[in-house]
Amino acid sequence: MTQKRAVVLLSGGLDSVTVLAEAKAQGYLCYAISFNYSQRHHV
Repeated sequence: MTQKRAVVLLSGGLDSVTVLAEAKAQGYLCYAISFNYSQRHHV
């Protein structure tokens, strides 16, 4: 049986982190994508 997969656009905010956690809790293999476009809060 193939594991379900999800791509989550990760902004670092509460909404995207919550979606990632919920997808993992539901058994998805998650791929988080984030873009660095020189925003003020980047690390």
